[in-house]
Amino acid sequence: MDGKAPVILTLLAGPAVPFGPPGQLSAIHKLPLAERMPVGREGLLCDQQGDRMRHGGVEKALHHYALEHYPAWLEAHPQLASVLKQPGAFGENISTLGMTEDDVCIGDVYRAGSVLLQVSQPRRPCWKLNRRFGMEDMARQVQDSLRTGWYYRVLEEGEVAVGDALQLVQRPLLDWPLARVLRCFFHATLDYAELEGIANLPELTDSWRQAAALRIEQRGVESWGKRLNGSGS
Repeated sequence: MDGKAPVILTLLAGPAVPFGPPGQLSAIHKLPLAERMPVGREGLLCDQQGDRMRHGGVEKALHHYALEHYPAWLEAHPQLASVLKQPGAFGENISTLGMTEDDVCIGDVYRAGSVLLQVSQPRRPCWKLNRRFGMEDMARQVQDSLRTGWYYRVLEEGEVAVGDALQLVQRPLLDWPLARVLRCFFHATLDYAELEGIANLPELTDSWRQAAALRIEQRGVESWGKRLNGSGS
């Protein structure tokens, strides 16, 4: 990430609305924001989450998805052109060029506007992406591609807007790009040396560290069925 800092090309938020089975809500449909917006500990104050048990909170305050990934998805699925025509297709709050899972590290600290952000974890795709894209295996495809996006925790509240640079302030874990964690979790799922390293990353969200530790303890991988398909299979 040498040279000029990436800038926020699109900032997005959305309301929680009915989505999927009866009684389910989601705010995966995000809309662009034109004004400078306040950011609290749980993200953009104007944003919502439909399932507070699995989305939002201080460790998932803002979701960032790289605009670089859109052409690959469009090439693989030209029928999704209407969904992929602009940022927000993956429910992201922040869209940029110049930052991907290969060069963003766990624990990275960025200044954007007056807000201080820290990379807390990659995204674990869920079944709502299947419904969003009208494809029964889209969540699995996102997982397999390792083009998942990532989340920030908010270290300092403030305001942010389109055009603000994401200035790298600190990189405590140079050897732990997001792609390395994702490869272990979703490809080399029982690489115990890597899992041990992940379980001991203090800047990584506790749920990821605990999942890594549990794989080591149980010598097996947790079920992905409910998350990816909305079922236990």
